[in-house]
Amino acid sequence: MIAIMGPGNRSTIKTYFPILNGSLSKYSINTPLRIAHFLAQVGHESLSFRYTQELASGATYEGRVDLGNTKKGDGIRFKGRGLIQLTGRDNYSKYGKYVGIDFLKKGNEQMIATTPKYALDVSLWFWKNKRLNRYADKDDLRSVTRRINGGYNGLPDRQLYLDRAKFFLL
Repeated sequence: MIAIMGPGNRSTIKTYFPILNGSLSKYSINTPLRIAHFLAQVGHESLSFRYTQELASGATYEGRVDLGNTKKGDGIRFKGRGLIQLTGRDNYSKYGKYVGIDFLKKGNEQMIATTPKYALDVSLWFWKNKRLNRYADKDDLRSVTRRINGGYNGLPDRQLYLDRAKFFLL
């Protein structure tokens, strides 16, 4: 894991490893290729588990009805968090229902960034709900990236993570 995550902080990676190891099968990320694709995406999105919250303010998400950001301040409040950068009031609400926590309650949204268990689990949940295993099984990095990012931002970096993950897992 340390070799796959390259520039990451060793102790942070060690924090996530047991949580990850115990959670992958629950979300059917259970083949070396699926694991490699998942690690490539979270590696890029979080810069090797370094960031669990988007660096930008989230203001660009303000008023994004497609994300459920219908109230003033939703863009900033529900900006990308977790290892895969879950974004938007709707996604926070859906994940909260799944785990039984009201992430819409003021302050609780921060838990997705500050609690390693949720930072990872929300990413696994998002992966499953977007049915990304079907693209990972085809080794289709572009399709996985598009469904996570909405485009192809960081595709070369995601490819580097994927190459490292495949080297160690396949």
